Amino acid sequence: MRINQVLLLTLLGLSWITLSDKGLAAGSAALSTERVLVTSAAGLKQALVPNIQFSEGWPEVANAELLIDLSNRRQTITGIGTSFTESSAFVLSHLTRDERLSVMRALFSDSGANFSLARTMIGASDFSVEGRYDYAPVPDDFELKYFSIAEDLKGFPTRRYPKVLDEYYDLLPMIQEAQSIKAGQDDSRLNIIASAWTAPPWMKDIGDYYRPGTEETNYEGTGGRLKTGYEAVYAAYLVKFLEAYQEVGIPIWGLTPVNEPEGNSGQWESMHFTPESQAAFVRDHLGPKLVAEASDIKLLIFDQNRDQLKHWTDVILSDPEVAQYVYGTAIHWYASTVNVYGDVLEAVHQKFPAFDLIHTEGTIDDLGKPAGGGIGDPIGFTETNWFNNDDFWWQKNATDWAYTASWAPRREDHPMYTPVHRYARNIIGSLNHWVSGWIDWNPVLDAKGGPNHVGNFCGAPIMIDLSTRDVYFTPIFHVLSQFSRTIRPGDQVVTSQLNTKDLPSDALHAVATIREDEWLSVQLLNTQATAIKVKLMVAGQAALVDVPANALQTLQISVKRP
Repeated sequence: MRINQVLLLTLLGLSWITLSDKGLAAGSAALSTERVLVTSAAGLKQALVPNIQFSEGWPEVANAELLIDLSNRRQTITGIGTSFTESSAFVLSHLTRDERLSVMRALFSDSGANFSLARTMIGASDFSVEGRYDYAPVPDDFELKYFSIAEDLKGFPTRRYPKVLDEYYDLLPMIQEAQSIKAGQDDSRLNIIASAWTAPPWMKDIGDYYRPGTEETNYEGTGGRLKTGYEAVYAAYLVKFLEAYQEVGIPIWGLTPVNEPEGNSGQWESMHFTPESQAAFVRDHLGPKLVAEASDIKLLIFDQNRDQLKHWTDVILSDPEVAQYVYGTAIHWYASTVNVYGDVLEAVHQKFPAFDLIHTEGTIDDLGKPAGGGIGDPIGFTETNWFNNDDFWWQKNATDWAYTASWAPRREDHPMYTPVHRYARNIIGSLNHWVSGWIDWNPVLDAKGGPNHVGNFCGAPIMIDLSTRDVYFTPIFHVLSQFSRTIRPGDQVVTSQLNTKDLPSDALHAVATIREDEWLSVQLLNTQATAIKVKLMVAGQAALVDVPANALQTLQISVKRP
C-alpha cells in the first residue's frame, strides 16, 4: 500500500516545519554523503562509490522512502564483533607468522574490520579441536587448587598435527595477538564476553561433558545439570577464570552463566538451566561472588535463542533480588533463518528498558550437511562449493541444520536462505529493536567449516585451505566489516521510518546510527535482483539513493551544525 509523503509525516507526528528542525535548519548548506560503501553480489567489496548530494527539493521518483529523525535517539552501541575459538586458533596456526598477522589485522585493525566486541569460550565447545576439556580436571577439587588455563596455551604439536607451522599458537595467544593489534591504534576498544559451555563433569549430575542420544535406546541426549550443592563451586570456577585471564593481561568485559542453557540434545558440551534455576544461581551464588571479587564484570543471562527471550527475562528480570546483579541478556539467532523476532525484542525492551540486549552468537550452521526429509540439496551443491565462490553466499543455497531436518518444529521458520541476507537483515533488525551489540561466531575456519570435534561444520567470514594456505575472505567478512567500520561503540541508533510502498516485504531493510552529533551512518540492504531507488530524508533535505541489486550499501553523512 502506498503512503504519500504528507500522510507519512502526519503518521509520524511530524510536519514539514518540524522536519526542517531535525538537526539542520532549512536553508542550511546542502548535505552530501562523505563516504558511500557497497558490498554486492556483483562483486563490490566495501567499495567506495560516488557520493550523493542532498537538496531541499523532494524527488518524487522512488520505490521506497526512508525518513531519519535525528532528534529521536535510542540505544547506545556496544559494538560489532566476532569470537575467539580454539578451532579458529588451530586454523591460524597453519599459517606463517606474516600470513597470520595479515588475517588478524583484517579482523581487528583500524585498516580492517576493526571489530570492537568479541566472545570467547570458557573450556571446550563444539568448536574445539578435540573437545572434552575444562580448567578444573581434578574431581571434587572444591577449593579449585588445581585450576589452570594451561589448556588455552598448550598449542598444537607438530608431531600430532604435521601441517601446523606455529605449534605454540592457541586460543589465548590469539586473543593476546588481537589485543596487541588494537593497542597500536587510536580506537583500541575490544570488549570480550566469556561463556562456558559446561561445568567440569564432576560438578554435574551426568558426570560427563555431554551425553549423546542413541537410536537404539531412543534416548534424546542431554548436557546434564549442576548437582545440588555444587552451585557455589561452579560460581567460584567462573570467577577463577576471570581472574586467571586478568593475570595474563586479558580483561573480560562480560560473562554469561552458561552457553545455551536450554541444551542441544547432548550433541556437544552443554549444561542445562531453567530460568528458575539460573535465577537462583545468580541470586545466591554468582551475583554476590562477582560483586565481591569482580565487580566490573557485566553479567548477561540466558545466551540462547530469541524465541524464548520473553520467558527467561520475565522470570529473571522481574525478580529484583536477581536483577540487581544483571547487566543484560545474551541472545542467539538459531530459532529461525529468516525471523529477527523484532516483536519479541521490542516487548522485552519495553518491559525491561534498563537492561541491555546483546546478540552473542550466529553462524551458517551445519555447512555442507546433506538435505533430508525429501527436501533435496540446491542445484550445484557440493561439499565445499562455498570456498572461493562468492556466488554461494549471495544465493538461497545455504545448508542449515533446520531446513535439512524433518524434525524442525516450525519448518516455515527455516527456509533455504541467502547467507549474506541473513547476516545483514539480522544485524539491521536487531539494532532497530534495541540490541546494542552483535557478535558473530568463529572468525576463521578451514575450507570444510571446521575443525569441529562433533562434525558440526559451519561457515565463517574467513576460510582457509590448510593444505595450500589459501585464504578466502567470504562476502560475510565484507558485510560484517562494513557494519563494524561504520557503526562504532558509543554511536546511537536514531529512529527511522521506512516505507517500502509496493515492494515485497523482505526487499529493503534500513537502520541509522549517529556518532557525537556529527556522523550519520545509514545502512541499506537490498535483497532484490534489481536496484531500488530510495528517497532518503534527513534534516529537511532529501536525496535519491540508488541501492544496487543484492547489496549492502552504507551512507555516511556529516550532519554537524555549522
